[in-house]
Amino acid sequence: MIQDIAAAVIWCLALCLLPDLKRRKDKSILVAALTIATALTLNVDSIYIAGDHVLGSRNLLDLIANIFMVVGIYFLSRAILRAADVSETVDIHSRAGLSVLGIVVVALIVSFSLVDAPRTSTAFMRDFGSQWPAAVYSSVQFLYIGVVVAITGFTCFRFRGEMARPYFRVAFVLIGLGCALAVVVVLAVLGMNILHLLGELEAMTRLSYVYDAALVGAMVFLCVGLALPPVARRLERRSDARAAAVLVERLFGVWDRITSERSEIRLDLAQTTIDRHDAPQRRLHRMLVEIQDALFVDPHLAQSLSQNDLDVLREAERHLGTRLAAMGRRPLWLSRKGDTTP
Repeated sequence: MIQDIAAAVIWCLALCLLPDLKRRKDKSILVAALTIATALTLNVDSIYIAGDHVLGSRNLLDLIANIFMVVGIYFLSRAILRAADVSETVDIHSRAGLSVLGIVVVALIVSFSLVDAPRTSTAFMRDFGSQWPAAVYSSVQFLYIGVVVAITGFTCFRFRGEMARPYFRVAFVLIGLGCALAVVVVLAVLGMNILHLLGELEAMTRLSYVYDAALVGAMVFLCVGLALPPVARRLERRSDARAAAVLVERLFGVWDRITSERSEIRLDLAQTTIDRHDAPQRRLHRMLVEIQDALFVDPHLAQSLSQNDLDVLREAERHLGTRLAAMGRRPLWLSRKGDTTP
C-alpha cells in the first residue's frame, strides 16, 4: 500500500512537470520524476509479480527498480542543486556524482548476485535480509540515497533566502523538509538491516512503521516542493497574459494614432494572434517599441499625447518591467506638451 501511495504521488509530480517540457532547458527534474516513479511502480505487488515472472522469477525486477531509484535520485539532486546554485562547481560535482553513481550501480549488481533468492518476493529484504549480501545490497543503495539527499536538503536550506520569488523560497523549504524525512527513511532502513541480521525481528517490525511514515512524508514534501514552482509560474504567466491583453486594448488607440504614418514598421496584429500565453506580452512589447521609435523620429508627436495616454504608456512599461528609452534617457512620451526635449 505504501508503494502504491508513493508511486501515485510521484506520478502526479511528473504530470505537473510535463506541460513545461518545451520551456525547460534542463530536464533533469522531469527525468528524475519519471525514473523514480518507474522504480516505485515496479515495486507495486501485482506489477512486480508479473514482471519478475517474465524475467525468470529470480527477483531481477527488484535490482532493476533499485537501479532506477538511485539514478532518479542522482538526477533529482542535480536538478535541485543547479536551481539553488548556478556556479560552475555544481557541474564539477555533477560529474563526480555521476562517477559515484556508476560505482553504486556496480556494487548493487555484485551484491545482488550473491544473494540466495530462489523465488519471487514482494518483500525482498524481509524474506532474504538475514543474508549479509542482502544487507550490503540494501545498505549500499540507501547510504547513497542518504548522502545525496542530505547534501541536497542542506543546499535548499542554505540558499532558500536567496530566491527572488516567494514560491521558490517556500518550495526550497518543502524540498528541504522532504530531504530531512528521506534521511530518516535511510536511517530506518539501515537500522532494520542490522536488526534483521541480529535476528531482532520484532524490533525490526516496529522500526518499519517509522520507515513507512517517513517515506510517505518525504514523498509528499518533495513532490509538493518540486511541483510548486512550475505550477506557480504557469499561473503567473496566465495572470500576466490577461493583464497584458487588457493593456493591449487600452494602448491600441495611442499606438494606431502615433504609428499611422509609419506603416512599414507597424505591428501585424493578425500574425501575432496565436494561441500562446506570452502572445499578449509580445504584442504589448512590440507596440511600445513602435511608439517609442515613432516618437524618436518625430518628437513633436508627443504633443498629441493626453494625460490618459501617458498613464497607459506608464502602466504598459511598468507591466513589462523594462525601459524602452535608451541609455537612461526618459521615454519621449513622458515629455510634456510643447516640451520635446529628451
